[in-house]
Amino acid sequence: MKKNLGLIAAFACITSFSQAQFWSVTEPVQLGGTVNTIEAEESIPVFSKDSSILYFVRTFDSKNKGGEWDQDIWYSSRNDDGSYTDCKRLKSLNNKFNNSILGLSDNGKMMYLLNAYDGKKDMEKGIAVSSGSGTAWSKPEKITIPGLDIEGEAYGFHVTGDGKTIIISQNGPKSLGEEDLYVSEKTSSGWSNPVHLGNVINSAGFEISPFLSKSKDTLFFSSNGMGGEGDADIFYSVKQGAWTNWSTPINLGAPINSSKFDAYFTYSGNDIYWSSNRDNERSDIYTSTILSLPPCVITAIGSDVTVFNGKDGRIDATAKGGVAPYSYAWSNGMTNEDPNGIPKGEYTVVVTDNVGQTATTSVVIGEPKQVIAIKDKRDYAMTHYFGYNADKLDAENDKLLIFLNGLDEQMKNGRKITVQITSSASNVPTREFKSNGQLAKSRAEKMKKMLEDYYGDMGRENDFTVVITETLVGGPLYGNDRDNVEKYQPFQYISLSSK
Repeated sequence: MKKNLGLIAAFACITSFSQAQFWSVTEPVQLGGTVNTIEAEESIPVFSKDSSILYFVRTFDSKNKGGEWDQDIWYSSRNDDGSYTDCKRLKSLNNKFNNSILGLSDNGKMMYLLNAYDGKKDMEKGIAVSSGSGTAWSKPEKITIPGLDIEGEAYGFHVTGDGKTIIISQNGPKSLGEEDLYVSEKTSSGWSNPVHLGNVINSAGFEISPFLSKSKDTLFFSSNGMGGEGDADIFYSVKQGAWTNWSTPINLGAPINSSKFDAYFTYSGNDIYWSSNRDNERSDIYTSTILSLPPCVITAIGSDVTVFNGKDGRIDATAKGGVAPYSYAWSNGMTNEDPNGIPKGEYTVVVTDNVGQTATTSVVIGEPKQVIAIKDKRDYAMTHYFGYNADKLDAENDKLLIFLNGLDEQMKNGRKITVQITSSASNVPTREFKSNGQLAKSRAEKMKKMLEDYYGDMGRENDFTVVITETLVGGPLYGNDRDNVEKYQPFQYISLSSK
């Protein structure tokens, strides 16, 4: 197939592809219904935002506005079962000149068109845009690109879905071959002068039908100057930073490419579409389904901050599966793979591969506890002796108040306190408890509850811990001398100490 004059074009990107060597696709088939014909040529498939309408270009059809040698924009509705309705001309955008769709904006409300539509005897070389949807579109308006100097009659454009980048296929002043690839970007003052994409992605032959991924780092195009399967093959290349720096183009290979002409690559859902004349003299639109696409997964390991309130935390993230390259969107606004120099906190990342698959994970970065120098650090202790069968200390006890006030001052200075409790009962038989051991345990538990309630009411529950270290029964054996208080009272006590 020869290139059609004025036909070379591309598509507004809806999503992105890369690393074709990961793909496994079904055997290509021609689109059904009346999309393809024997007599005419079909190319440049573009789907509406919801994929319900297929727009395409038909050439050499006597029903075209300008006759058989004209090219017009046609459309067909896609049914739920994947079949297509009878095709119709898109009357609002066709005239007696060559008409071609280039693509749609991300929201589906802007259609980009080949040529400027403002001439009466002929159409000016360039690009135009129309607003609308479905089959109703406004009068096209010219997009002015300064310095655009198209030589010859074969040229085309690709506009990204956000409307901010145009890839141009033209025989320009710096072209190595018939048509080379250039880029123009939209600025606050308008479109920039076209920039040649360099000698890696361009060849001595032609580079046509560009298709740029949504991430703007992977470019698909057709070329006859890089070897391959046939008259023209579909390749892809990954941008290495600047627009003039690209990886060595990779051939998509069979079954996408054939021994004939293959170009105008696009996709909808898991299906890819392109134009080829592999089975006829003139091109038809073909489709394949992507069979294997490994899911994108992300793992991340965090390294904690080394000092309190520090900012030297870091995260080591690893994306696998999917289709590289990957983009990263962290919850703190970072976009690099491995954030570093970060404070404590929880960080969530959403990783997007080059076909739009996403994966997410979260990492918690910790930090050491704050170390506070306690001024006048002191520990406190007290012991209270009980009478027979008593197990509770009065909250207004002088010794207890001194103990509590001292601990309170320490906590006000930032100290965290642990109070240890030791309790004891004598061997004098108890009438109130099952055993002397039960009496000693009751003394310890009631004191523990009293302290926890006291500091809980003060809002210091996070600064204060109470531990029962020991409950005892001790002293001399009982000798029927209950009234000998001095003999037994030293073993009826509760002891508190802080640390």
